[in-house]
Amino acid sequence: MIRIGVDFGGTKIEAAALDADGRFLARVRGASPRTYEAGLEAVGELVAEAERQAGASARRIGVGGPGSPSPATGLMRNANSTELNGHPFPQDLARALGRPVRYANDANCLALSEATDGAGAGERTVFAAILGTGCGAGITVDGRVLEGRNGFAGEWGHMPLPWPADDEHPGPTCWCGRLSCMELWVSGTGFARDAGAVNGEAATAAARAGEARAAAALGRYVDRLARGLAVVCDVIDPDVIVLGGGMSNLPELYDRLSGAIAPRVFSDVFTTPVRRALHGDSSGVRGAAWLWPAP
Repeated sequence: MIRIGVDFGGTKIEAAALDADGRFLARVRGASPRTYEAGLEAVGELVAEAERQAGASARRIGVGGPGSPSPATGLMRNANSTELNGHPFPQDLARALGRPVRYANDANCLALSEATDGAGAGERTVFAAILGTGCGAGITVDGRVLEGRNGFAGEWGHMPLPWPADDEHPGPTCWCGRLSCMELWVSGTGFARDAGAVNGEAATAAARAGEARAAAALGRYVDRLARGLAVVCDVIDPDVIVLGGGMSNLPELYDRLSGAIAPRVFSDVFTTPVRRALHGDSSGVRGAAWLWPAP
């Protein structure tokens, strides 16, 4: 038997087949459609192709993506791929695929993948943050995703920036309708905006080249990220913090973050390691595959 995981992203959808040891047997990708029905169809096609390449089929499918289904209605909410919101996406996927589907927020999948056999392996409580085009987070305890009573645990990207400076208040408006969400400050998009660059990679290159605005923006980025993570540490005191997404590729973060978090936490000691996701861009699809117990 194999595991099938699907990573439903804003720009691409990936399906993968993994063996019992977590090794990839197949990985296939396609562009994310902008309509709901086309998205269901695309997932079905990618799953079929992954199974064809793997030479086996899975009895059930794990899917990671934006937002989460409401436990009250079963309808999607909080997805920045807004075509999903208000639809029973996991149930419709199960019908389209003809088998059970388990859905989780993509940041939860990152946390699960890294807790299983990645940068958080062997640690009891893992806090994992995606720092990409947007920003999200997931939490695992004893190798299981912490979803919470209402199913939205880990929505760190939509808490406000802590301890805002005068020039950070009231902050920009987020797509979710709130002001000063962490996503606006610590995503690659937010970093690029602050640095006056077209994207996070260009902003990083400019900072390393000594361009004054970009270098100052990188310093502010580390400080803002540290503030947000300090609040998380005050609440759950994780055993490890794992960073994924494009901004996690900056080695500067691992040199500076622990020292920037420590003065903010309500403790006389801070030894929590901050690590880069071991599985990189495969964490989402791997975590989705691990949503079900062993087949």
